[in-house]
Amino acid sequence: MYAQGLIGADGETKESGEFLAAFQKRIDAEEKIEPNDPMPEGYRKTLVRQIGQHAHSEIVGMLPEGNWITRAPTLRRKAALLAKVQDEGGHGLYLYAAAETLGVTREQMTEELLSGKAKYSSIFNYPTPTWADIGTIGWLVDGAAIMNQIALCRCSYGPYARAMIRICKEESFHQRQGYEIVMTLAKGSPEQKELAQDSLNRWWWPSLMMFGPSDRDSVHSEQSMAWKIKRFSNDELRDKFINATVPQAEYLGLKVPDPDLKWNEEKGGYDHGEIDWDEFWRVVKGHGKMNRDRIAARKKAWDDGAWVREAALAHAEKRRNRQDAARHAAE
Repeated sequence: MYAQGLIGADGETKESGEFLAAFQKRIDAEEKIEPNDPMPEGYRKTLVRQIGQHAHSEIVGMLPEGNWITRAPTLRRKAALLAKVQDEGGHGLYLYAAAETLGVTREQMTEELLSGKAKYSSIFNYPTPTWADIGTIGWLVDGAAIMNQIALCRCSYGPYARAMIRICKEESFHQRQGYEIVMTLAKGSPEQKELAQDSLNRWWWPSLMMFGPSDRDSVHSEQSMAWKIKRFSNDELRDKFINATVPQAEYLGLKVPDPDLKWNEEKGGYDHGEIDWDEFWRVVKGHGKMNRDRIAARKKAWDDGAWVREAALAHAEKRRNRQDAARHAAE
């Protein structure tokens, strides 16, 4: 017996029903899958796609905030923002390393990003024209990321799950940092509160889009949940985020820009208005306000850093040769 056409695979693969059943049994038993373990090709490719997209998002996500490091209003804000951007670079490193355990190289992942084959989170294709946006990104964008990533700490693939434990700790700090910035503005002058409200107006809907398409349009969710790569569907995570964030906005005295938002006593959560999925897909396909700028900046960084990568490889080769020579001399 064979199963074919596994989600995430390029074309069709054939694997025995016994093999797939044994693998699913391990998943259902909550065993962690490690790099050298046998796994369906669809499982591997789904992870490469998801972890790669996650890594790209961390690196590209440095750009809208890095734009404000030199313009942050105080030295304390500059230092905190610089530390946050540095954290995000580290998150990208952890995730690229996790993806490499699946047999893909960082060079290959980067080339796919620059060619448009690989994606990153649509949220980073929106501009950050005001300082309030830096607070809102921390509050909403990092808050949405945490909602998704806490569940990833229990991902069935061991290297990804372990990377997420540290990432979630740091993202939680980023979220609190952003919320504190927004709180300072919301409790400040009328002009400052207006900045905070304007930023919330612009980032609310893109933040809801971060969770991906609705369940009815999500191609990979069902299989990813069966494999326990994901633990919750896109819509479930989106609802959890809304339920957690609306009370925070109310505490700040800010209004969520959704006229259809209302509490549903029966389900114990909020109902929300319709998301503009046309905008979501337009941005995902490369037509957001900052798509070209983000990819151009990433390409420049990759090209400018070529000599560093070459020097590091040359140094590693020399070190290896010295160690080999010392070992031979000792023999």
